Amino acid sequence: MQVSQAHNQPAGPAEADCRFGIRVSLPPGDTFHALLGADWENFHWFPDRASRDAAMAEMAKRHRYSRIGDDPSIVLQSVER
Repeated sequence: MQVSQAHNQPAGPAEADCRFGIRVSLPPGDTFHALLGADWENFHWFPDRASRDAAMAEMAKRHRYSRIGDDPSIVLQSVER
């Protein structure tokens, strides 16, 4: 899946230079599978473990502008290559 607004993605080192990543996927049975497909996943890559872990902690937080009762359902998994 392509990013529709690439300018909203943070700029950083080239993806090929990054070993530490976060795999983002949907939990089984999530209704977004109907829109994105059952095998949807996305990766965010970082040059070091500390950067990856900080980004993962931030991604796992409740979004500050979400409405009360809105709980996004994503699965975050640390990966290395």
